[in-house]
Amino acid sequence: MLGHQRTPPLRGPGLRAFSGTVLFTSRGLAEYRAMFTLDDADLTGSLLDCCAGAASLVAEASVQGGRAVAVDPFYAQGTATVRDALRDSLRGGQQLIEDHEEQFVWDWYGDRATRDAMRAEAAAVFLEDLSGAPQRYVAAELPRLPFADGAFDLAVCSHLLFTWARRLDCAWHLKALRELARVAREVRVFPLVRAGDGSPTPFLTELLDELGGLGLTAEVVGVEYEFQRGGNQMLRLLPS
Repeated sequence: MLGHQRTPPLRGPGLRAFSGTVLFTSRGLAEYRAMFTLDDADLTGSLLDCCAGAASLVAEASVQGGRAVAVDPFYAQGTATVRDALRDSLRGGQQLIEDHEEQFVWDWYGDRATRDAMRAEAAAVFLEDLSGAPQRYVAAELPRLPFADGAFDLAVCSHLLFTWARRLDCAWHLKALRELARVAREVRVFPLVRAGDGSPTPFLTELLDELGGLGLTAEVVGVEYEFQRGGNQMLRLLPS
């Protein structure tokens, strides 16, 4: 949330921070398709977005006939607070990019105006769906989710795991990924670099080995999306 000039609490992955500013982020379906190589079949099955922030993925997937659920602890704050946070965050995100231009590449979006328009449209779709179908938006957080084993065909996780690897250690990541793999038959996580400088996650190899030992197939897959410099890979988890 813009206006909260502080480090984000670990309770809320919908609250993204860069250089001290906390943001409640909004991304649209086109961005999710590119980040996670989603196809139409992915969108018409059962889909979990965790932690979703103000993304419009669930709303747009639901229109296409999928059973989609978004999870973020910030939803517990109520629709009015979410709306205010999102409005301020759209402005804050624009300012952050201007302040740290060297950290971003524009090949996928083309230019700033296109990105800003996409984010604004996603925010509007999200808010409409949050008001009209609140049952699709669950206030919860990793590494414990209120869903049955195998409840979803696919779970996606954007800009939480690995992004905050300076604070969330290997053990926390392992718990979070095990939980995602418990509730979904397939898990995709993007990106694999840390916030700020885009540096690699130092414990990624160790984590992949741990996951393999738990009977999961873990693979790093290149994707067509890159905005934060160096962030163009996702982690894909499947049962072995």
